[in-house]
Amino acid sequence: MNTQLIDWVNNHPILFATIIIWSAIWKMIALWKSAKNDHMTVFIILAVLNTLGVAEIAYLIYFYFKANKNNIS
Repeated sequence: MNTQLIDWVNNHPILFATIIIWSAIWKMIALWKSAKNDHMTVFIILAVLNTLGVAEIAYLIYFYFKANKNNIS
């Protein structure tokens, strides 16, 4: 592994965490919208390119909210 990258992450943990969270939020929004709009191709492309597990989170959130919405109605 690149020691410069490890050193950078160790020296800038807040910035690194912010970048990860920023990326995860946008990835989740894109996956969510593509799933809701039946854009299967976009969803698959985003899911394949996923490196943070965001597709799985979006999937779980989608079905969690869907299940709760059906129970409330």
